[in-house]
Amino acid sequence: MDIVNYLDKHFSGVKLVPSIYYQWDIGIHFSLGKGMYQFKESDKINLELFNTVYKQTLTIFNELFDQKDDLILVTNTYCQKELQNRKRLAVYQSNLRDKNNLRNLKVKTFPYPFEIDISYEYEMQQFALHCKVNDIRIDRLLKAAINEDFPSLKPRFGSNYSHYPDVFFVNITKGIIFFVYDDRGCEVIACTSDRLRPLYEKHFNLVDDLDRERIEKGLGY
Repeated sequence: MDIVNYLDKHFSGVKLVPSIYYQWDIGIHFSLGKGMYQFKESDKINLELFNTVYKQTLTIFNELFDQKDDLILVTNTYCQKELQNRKRLAVYQSNLRDKNNLRNLKVKTFPYPFEIDISYEYEMQQFALHCKVNDIRIDRLLKAAINEDFPSLKPRFGSNYSHYPDVFFVNITKGIIFFVYDDRGCEVIACTSDRLRPLYEKHFNLVDDLDRERIEKGLGY
């Protein structure tokens, strides 16, 4: 299934760029590792925080996705036009269980989505792979997304990007889109509120008070 057609049909108006939570009424923004800091007093990376965030993210993911769900794994890469190419497949090469699935990978080019003075010199390539959840090394993929701002932490999505890649998990079985933007948090939106109410109630403590009114309105409380 083509990702553009899927979004038009089920998430009209949503673009797969950061902050999907603000593009759709039914969604949750989770703040991860609340009360913890990225660095210790010695300026060393606080691995306890990252291990906590890894666990929280995987737990949320597993409550949204079943192993046999149909998934479109979408990756945005951002780079100067003269440097961009279609070999930037690190997200897939490192995290697919069966590399033969790479033959089904589709790519489209879009304008650069971020506001900078020379945005015309850049572009976004969006890769999309239709597969099953269990075709992907989910734990490794989530960790790489969380590690965005910390090059010393592994795994990562490779290097030589103008902007670290963004990865979106589009669950076409359940009508859910999940996005981890970095170690600070993740977002999930859904076609119907019943998909997210149990998740919100179970992980109530991971939601900031400033977000509650918007979330609860979208979930029909």
